[in-house]
Amino acid sequence: MTNDQQPVARTIRVVIAKPGLDGHDRGAKVIARALRDAGMEVIYTGLRQTPEQIVSAALQEDADVIGLSILSGAHNHIAPRLMQLLHDRQMDDVLVVMGGIIPDVDVPNLKALGIQGVFPPGTSMQAIVDFIRLHVRALEPESSGRQG
Repeated sequence: MTNDQQPVARTIRVVIAKPGLDGHDRGAKVIARALRDAGMEVIYTGLRQTPEQIVSAALQEDADVIGLSILSGAHNHIAPRLMQLLHDRQMDDVLVVMGGIIPDVDVPNLKALGIQGVFPPGTSMQAIVDFIRLHVRALEPESSGRQG
């Protein structure tokens, strides 16, 4: 590579998931569209996903980010399991963000678990896009991906 050639950064890959029994996915679809419009590759897993299914999808898709949309109040049960599964699979470099109905009192515990961004209703799409771009692991040219 000559000095005037720059490595080509790969596109940020985001898995958007609706864990638990919550059946309302409009917000997740709006976020997915905003991230796509911002140039990210988005994989939407659909409704009623288990932490195991979400981590499996993130592994298969070599995701940089997992975005959880939780309106049901189950975040304190889902987040610890999801973060443990990511750790067990040596996927600690995956940025995990969450949106939905999350009481302010729960945010410090979620962040202590490793959820890096918690976005309440009304957060602008641009703020979420900017957060992901700023916090996603350093992107490198295409590689062989994770081992799993």
